[in-house]
Amino acid sequence: MRRFIVGFFAVIGVLVVVFAAGVLFLFLRSRTAALPGNIILTLDLRGGLSEGPGESSLTRLFVTPKPTLRDFLDGIERGEKDPRVKGLLAFLGDDSLGLAETEQVRDAIKEFRKKGKFAIAFADSFGEFSPGTGSYYLATAFNRIWLQPMGSIGLTGLDSDVMFFKGTLDLLGIEPDFDKRENFKTAINSFTRSKFTPQHREEVESLLHSTFRQIVRGIGKGRALSGEAVEEAIDKGPFLATEALKEKLVDRLGYREEAIESARARAGKGARTVSLKAYLRRAGRPHKKGARIALVYGVGLIERGDSGESLLGENAMPADKVARALRRAARDKKVRAILFRIDSPGGSVVGSETIWHAVEEARRHGKPVVVSMGDLAGSGGYYIAVAADRIVAEPATLTGSIGVFAGKLVIADLLKKLGVTTGSVKLGANAAMFSTTSNFSPQARARLEAFLDSVYKGFKERVAKGRHMTLAAVENVAKGRVWTGAEAKRRGLVDSLGGFGTAIRLAKSLAKIPPSAPYRLVVFPRRKPLFEELYDRLTGKSGGAGINPKAFALLASFWRPLAFALDNPGVLTMPQTLEPH
Repeated sequence: MRRFIVGFFAVIGVLVVVFAAGVLFLFLRSRTAALPGNIILTLDLRGGLSEGPGESSLTRLFVTPKPTLRDFLDGIERGEKDPRVKGLLAFLGDDSLGLAETEQVRDAIKEFRKKGKFAIAFADSFGEFSPGTGSYYLATAFNRIWLQPMGSIGLTGLDSDVMFFKGTLDLLGIEPDFDKRENFKTAINSFTRSKFTPQHREEVESLLHSTFRQIVRGIGKGRALSGEAVEEAIDKGPFLATEALKEKLVDRLGYREEAIESARARAGKGARTVSLKAYLRRAGRPHKKGARIALVYGVGLIERGDSGESLLGENAMPADKVARALRRAARDKKVRAILFRIDSPGGSVVGSETIWHAVEEARRHGKPVVVSMGDLAGSGGYYIAVAADRIVAEPATLTGSIGVFAGKLVIADLLKKLGVTTGSVKLGANAAMFSTTSNFSPQARARLEAFLDSVYKGFKERVAKGRHMTLAAVENVAKGRVWTGAEAKRRGLVDSLGGFGTAIRLAKSLAKIPPSAPYRLVVFPRRKPLFEELYDRLTGKSGGAGINPKAFALLASFWRPLAFALDNPGVLTMPQTLEPH
């Protein structure tokens, strides 16, 4: 009885908080109006765009959600076909997007412009005496670039600083005891080395050269400058605003309100600014009918199991959760193809294998699988991709890293310095293999080597099978080396260069959906409505202890009307305005 009463009042407290937050959320969400007949879309990219499906319904009650890459792409695609939309005004600043993500946004802006729409970029500064090469590269996809008079352009090229902590660990008495397959698997070099190895330096230089060439080409094309002129400009940077104008790197110097007025004048009489978020909410997403294509996200560090997401989310990829989404998409008779979006540095070998197997199973169910890579799909992030029918990467995507490392940090000397002594009782020759107070014994090291050999061999075999390559050919591009998407394509590790659009076209082709036919993009797993998610969290269904479900059930009937209203805001009428910038 006592537990019931405690649970009952705990639920009341939770519901009071959620109710207040929900009412506020509903009020803010409902402040929309019918779209005007002459629209300038506005977008603030200074905070970046998130990968994945975005925050859950419950999380949105407590935090302002960051726009997702798909939000941006859907809004731009919807706007380019809408005669009411005349142009786009975007606010840029420091480097907030990854380079591959920047390429995706640039491509969308160029498609938008091809439909006769204008695109204006405004920045108070492209880096304030800090790197701004990436954000300026993005800006060159727009028709015109505005810069605030006291701003600058941190166009200085590319730099990769690597910190090596071996000396620090030596001072502390911490010994890194690791091994790897093979020499280009450089993730642990920061702990085991005090400077670049030849392979590490070669890899970094290759990555920088590949992305630098791409940036130079993109800036040159966007600003009608030769490659030589762009490289000369980079060597002169960073630029004061007046210098940038003289070098034809920007078109106008001015302030935010002046850029807005310029956009309004270009759009014509009665033009109004509408945020891309508000526009997408009112106009609706594209691709809501037709043949069904499943979209599954694989974002973050790969982990074993099915870890529950915290209230504020987490940057992890639970293997069981992703595998389950792939299985459900494969078994859905309405799904014609699966688009698997990956942005991951890798992680658990076992978790990677779980997801790889789910991709294989999806194909055995007759569902073509196309992988679309984001900024990073390396190591385990590449492992989970290789079973797909096709792999699409942006030219600047970091991928490959076919290799493995394992080991531990031994803190025995550190403990001695701190005056800590340890004792050990063990049963089994390798019982202390994972202890951080001793190095690997010869027998334990032999097991470590066997593990590394097995994983590396298995990884290469899966690449060879998925990419239709010989093991010798895979070894030539493996050894733990990271490639850009452009380099990976030349070496047969990916099929095509591009983003979501390219991947969708391939998925339609493999599913025998006519190129011009409409399609419906459906995210798996299904996004839970607010009430369902709240119930799962409080009762422990989604992980964790939860609250007594009997107590929760007593108040469920009072909560349902509010939950319905929050998930269906159109049922309420409230003062309505647009969301101008």
